Amino acid sequence: MPCINVKITDEGVTNAQKQAIIKGCTQLMVEVLDKNPATTIVVIDEVNTDNWGIGFEQVTDMRKKQI
Repeated sequence: MPCINVKITDEGVTNAQKQAIIKGCTQLMVEVLDKNPATTIVVIDEVNTDNWGIGFEQVTDMRKKQI
């Protein structure tokens, strides 16, 4: 029983996009590892950009500089 954990920033991801992530990850397990989709778990963690850093910087601050 595969359990896939996907972490994304909480920046306006729609329900339809989350459904597509779940379907895509499940399909990948079916195609690559021949896993049963009925027992494949996909968990999406949405992380606030204050709690996500790249290099020495919070993603929140990085996004502000991009605007």
